[in-house]
Amino acid sequence: MSLVDSQRRVLSGMRPSGYLHLGHYQGVLKNWVRLQHEYDCFFCIVDWHALTTDYDDVGQISQQVMAMAVDWLAAGVSPSSATLFIQSQVPEHAELQLLLSMICPLSWLERVPSYKEQQEQLHTKDLGTYGFLGYPLLQAADILLYRAGLVPVGADQLPHIEFARDVARRFNHLYGREPGFAVKAEAAILKLGKKTAKLYNGLRKAFQEQGDVEALETARALLKEVQNLTLGDRERLFGYLDGGGRVLLPEPQALLGAAPRLTGLDGQKMAKSNDNAIFLRDAPAEVEEKIRRMPTDPARVHRSDPGEPQRCPVWALHGVYSGEATGQWVQQGCRSASIGCLECKAPLAAAIQAELIPLQQRAEEYQSSPDLVRGILAEGAERARDQARETLVEVRQAMGLSYR
Repeated sequence: MSLVDSQRRVLSGMRPSGYLHLGHYQGVLKNWVRLQHEYDCFFCIVDWHALTTDYDDVGQISQQVMAMAVDWLAAGVSPSSATLFIQSQVPEHAELQLLLSMICPLSWLERVPSYKEQQEQLHTKDLGTYGFLGYPLLQAADILLYRAGLVPVGADQLPHIEFARDVARRFNHLYGREPGFAVKAEAAILKLGKKTAKLYNGLRKAFQEQGDVEALETARALLKEVQNLTLGDRERLFGYLDGGGRVLLPEPQALLGAAPRLTGLDGQKMAKSNDNAIFLRDAPAEVEEKIRRMPTDPARVHRSDPGEPQRCPVWALHGVYSGEATGQWVQQGCRSASIGCLECKAPLAAAIQAELIPLQQRAEEYQSSPDLVRGILAEGAERARDQARETLVEVRQAMGLSYR
């Protein structure tokens, strides 16, 4: 795999926690469906990550994995457009985490913001374990194993992406300087052809002697266009540009989407743990009942009291599910008290039901064909392993673990 491929490769995953809700659908799955047609996407059900906090409650994990896979497929994530797989079915994840643990300072793990935050949030659990401390490194291994250049995340996950970048940078610094690196890089330049080699050398000199960042980017673009280089030579020339070593593990970049942070039934962020979610498998009657029970603007004690939509969690969901005409009707009717709260909620419930019905129909089809779902995940694991093995060959050789 070449560095240009890493910029077209996306890796993302979810912990299996049972059925998914509208927050997952609006915030993640819709984005995945779009990305799968634009990038080389790997979507992973990270069951080992689930064990880092729920190691004492594993009875439902296999059912939760299957439920998640069905919800992904029903939402439109396609095995013909993306690679869907289960983390534990690709053991190379664990090997790369082990190898990276040899170079990862303990202090890096302890300073990850979510380390102390989750310990406080899950204070009833014993999280003083090696697995919990090391889960950011496992997450980094998940990304680096596929040399994924892009990772779609929310803003709260940015420290984890930066951690993965730090690990990749340290690995490249330690092992990218292979014996005879400069000699091999100069030999690779000759393979570019006289004209291209002269251009490459000029751009490299402009960056290293004058700090010309534009020259660096031009040189990188030039290398991406060259077709007759081996993977090793391409990586050497990328590293030789800025005076570093061979780029063995590309540093990933966060791909921040514009997905809405979906409000739950109580006005807080929608989450299963907050018991405020509408699930993708909820029947129409359940959706209607949950919407009817939602709290509204506390100023509307009586039907005749005017309200303010901005104070109402129902309005936040209207912003996602209702069109402009319905939105104007809600704002005018609420502020003038010409409509009641149940009237306001009715079109919202109908819009959510309309979105979920076709999804639920697809989910039923996959649910009734478990062998099909297992086959999709197994094929995805094989495709993932093919890529993972390539990375580990390079990693083992760089770390002196090649015995042939």
